[in-house]
Formats: sequence, structure tokens, C-alpha cells
Amino acid sequence: MSERDDFGAFLVGFIVGGLTGAVVALVFAPQSGDETRAVIKERSIELRDKATAEAEEAWKRAEAAAIDARQKAEELTKQAMAQSEEITLNARKHSEELVSTTREAVMKATGRIKKTEIEAPEEPQEPQD
Repeated sequence: MSERDDFGAFLVGFIVGGLTGAVVALVFAPQSGDETRAVIKERSIELRDKATAEAEEAWKRAEAAAIDARQKAEELTKQAMAQSEEITLNARKHSEELVSTTREAVMKATGRIKKTEIEAPEEPQEPQD
């Protein structure tokens, strides 16, 4: 019978210990389940609002960066157009100078040829029978 008494004592101790732990947990718990759910809901709303605000800020920064990039691209395009016009004008100027120089050289060369023809007339050719 002592085994039954030991088992009964163990069972009573187990139940009393469980109930004592539950009472202690309820007494020392910082808040109830409803309060805990309310806190979790409030925190989730705060986090959602923070995430929304951060997303809006990121969107504004992205828009500002896009506007800045567009302005820089337009400035670079204008600079490239100005440089290409300058290069075109320089090329045209150099080509005109080259044409002028070539024309002068041709005129001098043809003038020498004509002068040589005048100074040394062609010899008469013998009649052919």
C-alpha cells in the first residue's frame, strides 16, 4: 500500500505544483492576453506607419536623384553639341585652308607650265609623206 500512497502523494504534489505555477504566472504576468494583443497591434501599426514614411522618403529621394540625373544629362548633351559644332567649324576651316593652299599650288604649277611653253615654243614637225 505504500506504493499507492507514494504515487498518490506524487500526483497530489504534481497537481498542486501546477496550480501554484499557474497562479504565480497570472499574478506576476506584466499584463493580460488582451493587453498583450493590444500592445502587439499598436506596435504593428507604428511599424507600418514608419515603413510607409520611410518608403515615401525613399521615393522622394529617388525622384530628386532622377531629376538631378536628367539635368546633368541635358547639360552634357549641350556640351557635346557645342563641342561637335566647334569641331565641325574647325574641320571646315582647315578644309577651306587646304583647298586654298592646293588651289594656289595648282595655279603656280599651271603658271609655270604656261611660262615654259611660251619660252620654249614647240618645234615644227616635219611633214609626213
